[in-house]
Amino acid sequence: MIFSSFAFGKLRASAALVAIALATSGCSALHPGVNTQRLAPGEAPTPLGTPVRDNRSPMEAALACFGDQLVAQNGPRRVIAVGDVKDYTGKYSINEGNAITQGGALMVYSALGKIGGPLTIAERFDPTIAERELGYTDRRQLGDGDVHEVNGNRVPWLPYFGGTITKSDYYIVGGITELNYDIRSGGGEVVINNIGPKARVYTQSVAVDLRIVNSRSLEVIKTISLTKQFTGYEIGANVFRFFGTDLFDINVGAKGQEPLQLGIRTALEEATMRLISAVAKVDPSICMGQRQDTIPEFSADQLRGRALAAPLRQGAASAGPVSLLPVAPSAPVPSATLNDVSTSGDAPSGAMLQLGFEFGDTTLMGNAQAVLDQIVLQAARGPVNVMIIARETENWDPAKRDSLIDARLAAIVTALANRGIAPGGISVTWRPDKADTSIHRDGPGMQEIARIQIRK
Repeated sequence: MIFSSFAFGKLRASAALVAIALATSGCSALHPGVNTQRLAPGEAPTPLGTPVRDNRSPMEAALACFGDQLVAQNGPRRVIAVGDVKDYTGKYSINEGNAITQGGALMVYSALGKIGGPLTIAERFDPTIAERELGYTDRRQLGDGDVHEVNGNRVPWLPYFGGTITKSDYYIVGGITELNYDIRSGGGEVVINNIGPKARVYTQSVAVDLRIVNSRSLEVIKTISLTKQFTGYEIGANVFRFFGTDLFDINVGAKGQEPLQLGIRTALEEATMRLISAVAKVDPSICMGQRQDTIPEFSADQLRGRALAAPLRQGAASAGPVSLLPVAPSAPVPSATLNDVSTSGDAPSGAMLQLGFEFGDTTLMGNAQAVLDQIVLQAARGPVNVMIIARETENWDPAKRDSLIDARLAAIVTALANRGIAPGGISVTWRPDKADTSIHRDGPGMQEIARIQIRK
């Protein structure tokens, strides 16, 4: 290939201009896409990046759904503590430090917080401040600004008679046990006269091992071991050769990998969810379908209260879809048909079973457990039609009403699932249309909000 001296001159001039531009301190190429702000006269501009946001993971919707599932179960409050979740891989770099996060226990704490619901989190990982203040109290040094009476004497220190620390029911411990580099890698490079592209992909994995222990008996209730793979890529092109009497060494490229520590957080969150399901005796598979391959837009706190409705719309993979929209019954039904809603606003109930909810709540009324047992018995003989009712004083806007109905239906599906009724056997046969603002009264002080059909 022949290059003219004119072409060489233009190439040298372009390279010189690029070098000058990069050497200029004010050049925007040194901070592409980053805003800067001069905080005081004479100071260098400070780069300002993106604002703080919720640290979300692909497990957000699943954790929120699981918390809703625990609420719907209406079980006892459980106090959960977290012990050490250490890095047992031993991987360390003198330049970069530990390859694996040392905050595994903190990630488990955060996972418990994302689940929420009836779980109470007990601090056992770092009780330093509490223990120090107990020491101050023991030495009669701690006060709250008030005067207290002890044995008939008024004292400025805070009396302490013990018993204020809540016991834990279970605690979670374990560690990150594997970091496997270069499970598989491959790539290619084509170079002609020291000019050419290259590409490479590589895979590594981590594993976590956790267990949940009964705090009183120290019995290990369940263990779990999860692993996750990470794939990275690297692409580039380079030029290293003489053009005329000038040597050019130009390299461009890009590389990326799923964040290692985010993957560990995701694995710990899923492990925590499965461990809690073991002690709460609920099936986590209803919510595991909401685990995503991407980072969701909303955090678990924002999804709580409506996350459990999604599995109902999608249905269990093995049991078929569950629809939250009205469907026509597939078989003849009693005279009080499922879709027979009076235009006057009063919906007759007939002999249909009823499940009720308190005002604005997703908790079933007190007699619900007996009704649920009756539903299961009748479902063994054929389809069962059930009316969902709430207080007549509820008069929400359509959006809030629909959201509350979704959460209430989710609570019923979870309660029935715990009794052996698959989600795929439950269908919604009537619910108010989005444009329907009327109250469908049913009996004194109550209104009908939905109807469902259950098949076993």
